[in-house]
Amino acid sequence: MSKDRSDTPAPAKSRNPAASSQRPEIDAFLAQVRNLQPSVKSGGRGRLIFALDATMSRQPTWDAACRLQGEMFEEAGKLGGLDVQLVYFRGFRECRASKWVGDARALRDLMTAIDCRGGNTQIARVLAHARTEAGKHKVGALVFVGDALEEPVDRLAALAGELGLLGLKVLIFQEGREPAVERGFREIARLSGGAYARFDTKAPGELAALLRAAAVYAAGGLKALAKQGGSGGRLLLEQMR
Repeated sequence: MSKDRSDTPAPAKSRNPAASSQRPEIDAFLAQVRNLQPSVKSGGRGRLIFALDATMSRQPTWDAACRLQGEMFEEAGKLGGLDVQLVYFRGFRECRASKWVGDARALRDLMTAIDCRGGNTQIARVLAHARTEAGKHKVGALVFVGDALEEPVDRLAALAGELGLLGLKVLIFQEGREPAVERGFREIARLSGGAYARFDTKAPGELAALLRAAAVYAAGGLKALAKQGGSGGRLLLEQMR
């Protein structure tokens, strides 16, 4: 899988607080994640693969993820820190993985250099890449954000099962309400031992809460979240109870 590199710092952007969501789907997801075992000991540095569908329909969500990803680092930093690898697919069989980055600005630099293009989903390649990374070093979680599934589910299920055996849980977030996509995404999450949630792009607080929850899990488990304080931590704890 080819690599993207970006070392030029970008100016920091202002952070808008995310609104809390009372959506049952979000609450159910957070309840699932609460029951997962911590990926690393509190105080250690976590590793998270952040994978996104970058086909043409994804541009609004990609832009939202660019704005929100800094919150992942902010919350995870209170637990020891987080290294993130960006993986995306778009166009004709283009699927790329970035270097591992340890700060929000570096990840934002990588994401803002990418534009969405037409193409079919390549989720199998994302899962296979995650399997390779997990075979090298411990990876706390794989987060995937997408709205479509255009591949044989059996192949994806087999890869998800392999990730589960490696202890790499897939936290999969669906935009939209396509039933066939939901069934496939839920199966990937189930077989990996992870969790599924649907979000609404018109309610950015939902995606923000999901990304923060994933980052906190990867960095030290949700039990540590109760100790880190701050408005972001309190927001997540309120939704998990």
